Amino acid sequence: MAPAAFDAEAGATNGNGVSHGAKPGLPAGADAFDAGAAFVLESKGTWWHAGFHLTTAIVGPTVLTLPYALRGMGWALGLTLLSAMAAVTLYEYSLMSRVLDHCEARGRRHIRFRELAADVLGSGWMFYFVVTVQTTINTGVSIGAILLAADCLEIMYTSLAPHGPLKLYHFIIMVAVVLAFLSQLPSFHSLRHINFVSLLLSLGYTILVAAACIRAGLSKNAPAKDYSLSSSKSEQTFDAFLSISILASVFGNGILPEIQATLAPPAAGKMMKALVLCYSVVVFTFFLSSITGYWAFGSHVQSNVLKSLMPDSGPALAPTWLLGVSVLFVLLQLLAIGLVYSQVAYEIMEKSSADAAQDRFSRRNLVPRLLLRTLYLAFCALMAAMLPFFGDIVGVVGAIGFIPLDFVLPVLMYNMALAPPRQSPVFLANMAVMVVFAGVGAMGAFATIRKLALDADKFKLFSNNVVD
Repeated sequence: MAPAAFDAEAGATNGNGVSHGAKPGLPAGADAFDAGAAFVLESKGTWWHAGFHLTTAIVGPTVLTLPYALRGMGWALGLTLLSAMAAVTLYEYSLMSRVLDHCEARGRRHIRFRELAADVLGSGWMFYFVVTVQTTINTGVSIGAILLAADCLEIMYTSLAPHGPLKLYHFIIMVAVVLAFLSQLPSFHSLRHINFVSLLLSLGYTILVAAACIRAGLSKNAPAKDYSLSSSKSEQTFDAFLSISILASVFGNGILPEIQATLAPPAAGKMMKALVLCYSVVVFTFFLSSITGYWAFGSHVQSNVLKSLMPDSGPALAPTWLLGVSVLFVLLQLLAIGLVYSQVAYEIMEKSSADAAQDRFSRRNLVPRLLLRTLYLAFCALMAAMLPFFGDIVGVVGAIGFIPLDFVLPVLMYNMALAPPRQSPVFLANMAVMVVFAGVGAMGAFATIRKLALDADKFKLFSNNVVD
């Protein structure tokens, strides 16, 4: 039985008998005094709005790391696992959506991952486990978005002024200021137009970078194509698990319940349409960037294929205008990604700091929102400036963050909530997926931490360069 603390039934009352019935735009069954739900997770969106949010959460500049992931596995294994990961994550997200629909049909519409997990699994500690992992992931992605956006600005700046005085931390401050301004959009639903533009940007830079890779692969200046793996079996194994952790990070999002919360009730069935929209973009962008990037550079491809197109020595392998537009598109989409992954932090803060009985733009709510969201982004900017080797811990985030939330918990919650027969193919398949990815997560964490240790001599606090 779910803990009562996590049920938030419709029509509940407070200690004075005041009704907690839902307000317009507030998720059905949510406490009317829950400002996090009323302001940040308001339920007004359509299925295509949810599709825009999902696409921004999954399809980002991390697609440019996919050729590097293939480098650790080779053509056959790499494309097989890329296809398998796409199929498994679509399956996992559809199961999680069905669990949310199942709970909603029984009067418990959950709008937060942590409350869904605690309700279905019947454990208070699961609430704190999910909120800890989810907050870590979201803060980490926000830090990474700021750092990579600043890196894009620095690339454009140094191409125009190679010996200019501005350093990486100057660009980090610029990005943080822009995000602090945009963060005042009060709700997740408010980002729907930004996230539609983000979807178009992801298609744009993927096509441009793929065209650049094809051109580079046919160029006489391109490196010799070498698709061989390490001669050491142990190195091959570690490289493969590192690549799997990267794939988990690229396909993960960790915020599907919060995205489904933005749907106008009843939400049942709408999320599948959003997933189809999202995965149409996923399949196109992920496979296009993976195949063209790995084909062009093989085992010499860098962790970001854009850097392979702009080598430190020798001429660029693509026209300057094409690289410039690609970097600009990446920069703009990173702002959208930073906004999307900040929503969980904003919801947590506003649940305690805001007053849902007053208007969201009242002074009582505007001042705490302005202060807390700005402080949160200032913290993320400080971490980005202090730890500019974020690219090396993407695999760790995937192994210890995205794999539990996006690969293990959905199948476990489906088996608990919908209780398919224990000998049924669905139950057995879900258990197999859970066991496999729990093992993959453990091995991936070990492989990525090992790589961090091997690269430790490259790390320098407040470095002016982003370490791959």
